[in-house]
Amino acid sequence: MKIKVSVSMEEDTIKEVEQKVKNGIFRNKSHFIELATQRMLTEKRK
Repeated sequence: MKIKVSVSMEEDTIKEVEQKVKNGIFRNKSHFIELATQRMLTEKRK
């Protein structure tokens, strides 16, 4: 089950994420944030 969260980020960061979404690299901003979080957690487990 997914839970909604709210995050604050620098405007430049959001613009870059939105461009990646627009280019079809990610489905949406949530998809990007979820993948980035999973990657960070995986790296920190090592």
